[in-house]
Formats: sequence, structure tokens, C-alpha cells
Amino acid sequence: MAREAQFHLAFPVDDLERARAFYGGGMGCPEGRASDVYVDFDLFGHQIVAHLTSGPRLPRTSVFDGHEVPVPHFGLNMRRSDWQELAVLFKAHDVTFLEQPHQRLEGQLGRHLTMFILDPFGNALEFKSFDDVNSVFAVEPASALSRDPAVRAES
Repeated sequence: MAREAQFHLAFPVDDLERARAFYGGGMGCPEGRASDVYVDFDLFGHQIVAHLTSGPRLPRTSVFDGHEVPVPHFGLNMRRSDWQELAVLFKAHDVTFLEQPHQRLEGQLGRHLTMFILDPFGNALEFKSFDDVNSVFAVEPASALSRDPAVRAES
């Protein structure tokens, strides 16, 4: 399901066969090109690439809507039906949720469903489904536009 513009992300893994099992088997992503150091996957029409690496990854978090979220993370904004199907698939494969599927930004612009998981290599993935796709980039209050973290934290 190719699109005119596709998102591309390369991410670290330490075992390509486990990456194939998780992304291909557990998430249903078709496999593309591959070598002994990388595997391409089709994530809903977008290219993600598991690259074989070594070395420690230090976990970091930020706060959004009162929840600590892992940084960095990647994922998709999805149609509601696709998001619901993916949540069912994750539960069927006993995927561990960092954040169980839930509503975020209740009563606010940008309200959406979200869920966070970790892949077997510690990479964080977030999947969202917005109530109104036109609100993905929308902003309301002037404080949301501030570049001063103290001003943003007060709002």
C-alpha cells in the first residue's frame, strides 16, 4: 500500500531473526529488502529498517498529558479500525504495553487513543488514532506555541 510520501525510520536491533519474528510475525509487517545487517519492513505503507547494532541504549523520558513517555519513540497515526485491530493483535501475541490502550487529551483539541509498546530490543513504539485527523497539527492556546519550557509546563 504505497503512498506518495512515505515515512522512513531506521532503528537499532541486536538480532535480525528476533526482529523478523516481532515485526513480521507479531505485527504482520511484510518484509522487504534484507542483508546480514538490516531488514526492511512495510509498516502500513511506510518503510522501517531494523539495523543490526551493538552497544548500550540509554532510556529517557519526557512528560505528555500527565504520562511519562519514552524518548525517542516512533509509530503511526492510524485509522480507528486499524488501531483497534492492532491493539487486539498485540494482546493476542502477549506484547507488553508500556501504556495500555487508552484515551489521551480528554476534552481537548487533539484528543486521541494511544498505546505504547517496546519491541524486543528496547525501541519504543506509539500507535495513535485521533478523533479528528485535522487536529493532529492544530494548536489552541498561545502557551502551546511558547518555546519557553517553563511557560509550557504551566499550561
